[in-house]
Amino acid sequence: MNAPDVGQRMITVGRLHGAFGVRGELKLESFTAPENAILRYQPWTLRDAQGRERMVEGARGRAGAKGLVVTIPGIEGRDAAEAMRGTEILVPRSALPPPAPGEYYWVDLEGLRVRNVEGVDFGVVSHLFSTGANDVLVARGDRERMVPFVEPDYIRSVDFDAGLVTVDWDADF
Repeated sequence: MNAPDVGQRMITVGRLHGAFGVRGELKLESFTAPENAILRYQPWTLRDAQGRERMVEGARGRAGAKGLVVTIPGIEGRDAAEAMRGTEILVPRSALPPPAPGEYYWVDLEGLRVRNVEGVDFGVVSHLFSTGANDVLVARGDRERMVPFVEPDYIRSVDFDAGLVTVDWDADF
């Protein structure tokens, strides 16, 4: 399987949750594993709730009790940090390392067609989410179907060249 052409597609890798202390530090929820890997994928594009974007580089961070605590150049004081609440952190998909064999970035699966082993078209991968027990692939077509992302039990194959995920899942379920 070849990786998809990811180009400069931007993906969300974290979210700022407001001020930490009074010196401009911020609470950061990282969507990377391990969570501090987000610091390696700079520069970041910061997107606020109104959709305005700006690029920053040189953010530093440390582990906090409930996630990362970061400093971002240009953010001084509690009020400036609090104004960043809800800001998303985006990076180009190409900044991330290639996934290990048999592993996938969820963003790479989004948009692929989903068909079951009987040839029934389920639509396209809308998104994935984690239940704790396993990840779940959500396919949207004539209706929404949720398929446990368990290989090879339910996810039989992922073919990026064909743009297709083949699943062993009952079309009526």
